[in-house]
Amino acid sequence: MKKRIAALCLVSAMVLSLTACGNSGGTSGTGGSTGGTSVKLNVTTTFAGEDGNAQNFKNAVAAWEAETGNTVADASATSDETFKTRVLTDFETGSEPDVLFFFNGADANSFIEAGKVVSIDEIRAEYPEYASNMNDDLIADSLVDGKKYAVPVNGFWEAMFVNTEVLDAAGVSMPGEDYTWDMFKEDCQKIKDAGYAPIACALGNIPHYWWEFAIFNHTSPDTHLQVPESVDTEGGQAWVAGMEDIKELYELGYFPDNTLSATDDETFAMFMDGKAAFLIDGSWKVGGIVNSCQSDPEDASTLDTEKLAKFDVTYVPGQGDRKATDLIGGLSMGYYISTKAWEDPDTRAAAVSFVEYMTSDELVPAFAQHTASALKNAPEVDEAEFNPLQIKAMKMMAGTTSLTGAVQDIFNGECRVSTFDGMPQIVTGKVTAEDAVSEGLEAYQDAQ
Repeated sequence: MKKRIAALCLVSAMVLSLTACGNSGGTSGTGGSTGGTSVKLNVTTTFAGEDGNAQNFKNAVAAWEAETGNTVADASATSDETFKTRVLTDFETGSEPDVLFFFNGADANSFIEAGKVVSIDEIRAEYPEYASNMNDDLIADSLVDGKKYAVPVNGFWEAMFVNTEVLDAAGVSMPGEDYTWDMFKEDCQKIKDAGYAPIACALGNIPHYWWEFAIFNHTSPDTHLQVPESVDTEGGQAWVAGMEDIKELYELGYFPDNTLSATDDETFAMFMDGKAAFLIDGSWKVGGIVNSCQSDPEDASTLDTEKLAKFDVTYVPGQGDRKATDLIGGLSMGYYISTKAWEDPDTRAAAVSFVEYMTSDELVPAFAQHTASALKNAPEVDEAEFNPLQIKAMKMMAGTTSLTGAVQDIFNGECRVSTFDGMPQIVTGKVTAEDAVSEGLEAYQDAQ
């Protein structure tokens, strides 16, 4: 696939030019401080914690505040199931933010169905140039009514990070684009024999990425997003086969000894400390790895380049109709404006101004970095602007043959309990993969 390399720049410096020159791709006259009124905008995003864009977001917020005279009450938090629950509860109780950066799949269904957010078309009726710098074809349609609500910033991919120091110690070559499941298991055995954990994963805490790719290995880019009607269908059996693959890896001893009790943070630390070889995670983990290689996570000048050089990223081993170069990815999140904010003229103007600022041609590339965006005109820049792991990610992405959305974003909520929370029971044989998948699929069908 052809990929445009977006600019990685220092937002704190770049936003000065935005303040002076205006916001290209934005709507003129929407500064947000209507009639001299200063607005306090309530904003919630996932740009927090180890997210590589957390500091970019803070810098951009400060610059927007300086330009408009408005202020932001930032309630951002790391994206996980707790965060999702908090956001949905806020909408249910009337405590929703004015602007929300959130998922655009099934997780957003409830507040869209309740009319709690405003569609892009409705916003454009008053602000015709809203999100006009975006390719509408790349803005996701709501699963509720087919309308577009969330203006995207950066996309994502999920792939396999590698600690090459562990591979070298085990005599294993760096996996490439033709990496198969059988090759992967052979390498895992060599790594285990050398005294390392092949796979860094907390199956009792965050089995999500292995769940996704294990199923993907028994479906295809064309069928992966089709939730089976029941466990007895071809698709249902594909899901069962995926769970059984994870069980096999567990039985072979390829996960850490404490995989059922460890937290995701603990297994990530194993990976960083050279105790585990492979880690499946998202593009956001690039920032987490880089930050872990800095003596000061917020100061790029403290980067230990020798330590970072030990890490790489490659394709997830494939089998069946899925090639290793077929990855999970897309533009799954974006900025929403709530109906509550829209109904107040001053807050409406401020919210539109804020979203346009955060999704401008100048600012989006700093957030997208080595991932993807929906910009019509993404700038091309010198790779020298990026750190070594980001460059490795770009080269990996250049060989990607397809990006398919995550089926878990459709199969959400209670449906996932039997296989997500129940993964320890599946891999230890206390519950069969077939029964666990059947329970989840039945819950999904009951919710439709």
